[in-house]
Amino acid sequence: MLEALYAGGVLMLPILGCSVVALAIIFERLWTLRTRRIAPRGLGQKVCELISQGQVNVYWLESHSPLGNVLAAGLRNARLGNEQVRARMQESAVAVIHDMERFLSPLGTIAAITPLLGLLGTVVGMIDVFAVIVDAGSAERAQELAGGISQALVTTASGLTVAIPALMFHRYFQRRVEDITVNMEEQAGQVVEYISHHQGELGLAESHDGIDRRNGQDRRETTPSDMPAYMRRDADDPFGDDGRADGAGDKGAGIGRPS
Repeated sequence: MLEALYAGGVLMLPILGCSVVALAIIFERLWTLRTRRIAPRGLGQKVCELISQGQVNVYWLESHSPLGNVLAAGLRNARLGNEQVRARMQESAVAVIHDMERFLSPLGTIAAITPLLGLLGTVVGMIDVFAVIVDAGSAERAQELAGGISQALVTTASGLTVAIPALMFHRYFQRRVEDITVNMEEQAGQVVEYISHHQGELGLAESHDGIDRRNGQDRRETTPSDMPAYMRRDADDPFGDDGRADGAGDKGAGIGRPS
């Protein structure tokens, strides 16, 4: 490895730096862009069930996941009508999508410039080769001639070695963001549709301890007992295990990037 670095010359340093940055971005995005963390499946249905009970804790929903934050933004404005609910969800979703696309642009840049750095190394190496050939007594300087050829080949190979996986993961992460966005649209649309058919005022609690204190009430909010463990957020979840409803919602208009 060290021999390859020495053979590639100075241009191996930026190529090596690009490879380190690309690896860091890839591992960070693999950890961050998980559907269970951003848009847990079934959260929209569970929110519809809690709405039917009048027991939605907005504070818990906001801290649950980015999708929960999007849904909470719409629920806070439910009294203003469906158009305002959709508008607020879309505004919140734009921020979530922007966060999901973080570091994808640098990764794409690395995929584009590392082959050019390798090509530059090839040009520099060939210049050295021709300089040796032109020089008198080149037969005695075969080692310098081989060094120029080696630099030309090593930098090209190194640049492609970094660029190919960087480009593959860039495309993969772009597709992952699109899939998560579609999932968010479906679940948000389900909640919007359910709200549009919901009769009466929504029961929203916003206390950190999950107790609805509106109008002198002291009622602890609940969440369905069959909610998966990864959706409970035990450390922050103020709900107990006593609550379940049979309410369901239909899919409706969704959210996404502003048109």
